[in-house]
Amino acid sequence: MKQVLLINGHQWYPHSKGKLNQTIFETIQEQLEKEYIITTTIIDQGYNVEEEREKYLSADIIIYQTPIFWFSLPGKFKTYFDQVLKRGVFYEKGERYGRGGLLTGKKYMISTTWGAPLEEFETEDGFFNGKTVEDVLFPIHCMHRYIDMEQLETFSVHNIFKDLQVEKYVKDIKNHLAKVL
Repeated sequence: MKQVLLINGHQWYPHSKGKLNQTIFETIQEQLEKEYIITTTIIDQGYNVEEEREKYLSADIIIYQTPIFWFSLPGKFKTYFDQVLKRGVFYEKGERYGRGGLLTGKKYMISTTWGAPLEEFETEDGFFNGKTVEDVLFPIHCMHRYIDMEQLETFSVHNIFKDLQVEKYVKDIKNHLAKVL
């Protein structure tokens, strides 16, 4: 049976308690536990760096559920990557830059929640000047390319502060998982 590492990257703040990310995280877990062995990490609850490395190495697929804070990952989630992804375990010095990844054959999927409305992406007069969600997530994708992981299609929900639709998001993530896995 294939293994999935499911990570909740939310970081608690008084104005961002993480209920939506936890709901999507739990939905992903419930949806996949029938067909996969699931291990989990909730960044805000702490973690053991060596155990996290083992979880990565054991997993066939890694799924990240995270909010986007100020157009990037929450600080604790970025720190997690800085601590866990280690040379000699996840990558080696390659002949060319970025060609020494050791996680060949493993896949990852990013699931994100945004305050930004979807219509602000991909339009020249939008806030993101025609950029896509994937453009904004490019540094995260580069990190995974560096360790030679294959990207699965990203899932994202938008405008969560002005138009929260939890039931729709739950249905949409289930459909997304059925499509990409």
